[in-house]
Amino acid sequence: MRKEFSASIEKLAEEDDSIVFITGDLGYNALENLQAKLGNRFINAGVAEQNMVGVAAGFAHKGYKVFCYSIAPFIVYRCLEQFRNDVCFNNLPVFLVGNGGGYGYGIMGSSHHTIEDIACLSGLQNAQVWTPAFSDEIEPVLQQIISESRPTYLRLGAGKTSPMGAFHTGSFKVLHQGLQADTTIIALGPIANNVIQAMEEFPELKERINILSVLRFPLEISTEIRTILSQTPNILVAEEHIGTGGLAQQLSVPLLESGIPIRFFKSIKAEGYPNGKYGSQGYHQKLSGLDSTSIAQSVMALNAMI
Repeated sequence: MRKEFSASIEKLAEEDDSIVFITGDLGYNALENLQAKLGNRFINAGVAEQNMVGVAAGFAHKGYKVFCYSIAPFIVYRCLEQFRNDVCFNNLPVFLVGNGGGYGYGIMGSSHHTIEDIACLSGLQNAQVWTPAFSDEIEPVLQQIISESRPTYLRLGAGKTSPMGAFHTGSFKVLHQGLQADTTIIALGPIANNVIQAMEEFPELKERINILSVLRFPLEISTEIRTILSQTPNILVAEEHIGTGGLAQQLSVPLLESGIPIRFFKSIKAEGYPNGKYGSQGYHQKLSGLDSTSIAQSVMALNAMI
């Protein structure tokens, strides 16, 4: 999604001269076009993320809309205090952009993984979090972020293009509806690609599942989503994020409050490092049961319980 992000920012910044882009000394071979186009509005703040967000808050206070870019663990954890105090409390248009959410940086290990970011940021005052699943979502998401101009975190990963017929409603995107669905799978961001792959590898699931992805926090559950969920007794949540403060926990409260009847609720989530080893993103997804085969097996196990 990084290249789509860079191209979209270039286009939007040409149309809006209040956009400023600050990088924490990252983005090589992806952001050079922005540096050429934005000129003085492109700033390399160096390896100083806390200072970068403080500077961004100052620009935003003067009427600019500021993107702060780094890899996800650096932009989330290093400057959490500055984002909370300088940006969120003042409701300023500063937009954190983290590339490689979840286990995206694989073998580089836990210091480069971002599996608690939704929990850290989605509860901050005035803040919103975007978790696109597909590359074609990047430009419309950025347009929405700029239009709303509020504290934002954008979590980038790797995703294909949206399936035909998919549509947004509230915080969700409806990706597939089975004719005889008894299970609704709700995926966080790019994990939706693994869910779709599971359906393709196990075609017997196609008519028995609905597939939704979550694009935005705080969660907004529309009437259409309530209807879909009320018609399936099983819900399976798949997220490359720890359970605490993640999608499953944030979803469970509004579902309980709305009285939607649920027979079985299963959460598949990032399990950290159960064997103490590091590997590729795919390796960690498999350990956590988030690869396509494991997701299909979890769905079939739920179906067997009905």
